[in-house]
Amino acid sequence: MDEIQRPSTKPGGPTSPRRGRCRRVLVAAVVALIVLTGVDAAVRAVPPASVDIQDSKYLPPALTVAPGTTVRWTNRDEETHTVTSATGLFGSAGLDLGEAYTYTFTAPGEYVYTCDLHPFMQGTIVVK
Repeated sequence: MDEIQRPSTKPGGPTSPRRGRCRRVLVAAVVALIVLTGVDAAVRAVPPASVDIQDSKYLPPALTVAPGTTVRWTNRDEETHTVTSATGLFGSAGLDLGEAYTYTFTAPGEYVYTCDLHPFMQGTIVVK
């Protein structure tokens, strides 16, 4: 006659209540880790933005970006230009034709900048 197998109730046995709880806790922890990692990656994945320096102008003259955005200014002009924050927060050295400068904006606000060599050149980055 076949013997009936009953689930083990020994602590640590393959079907013990304690082992089941541990598995549920482990699965919940793994799911939480996956969710948190995915959310964090989405927050950091902000596409870069570009501003060209051409004909002694910043193009576009005003740019709105999200926090965490890196802005890249590229000089497409024959003259040397700078990118200099009105408050001193950021600033480039002189950029010759084809050279670029980048800055990452982390806090919301309005950031006015100019060219040290040509004060009539002005631009604004709005972070929101």
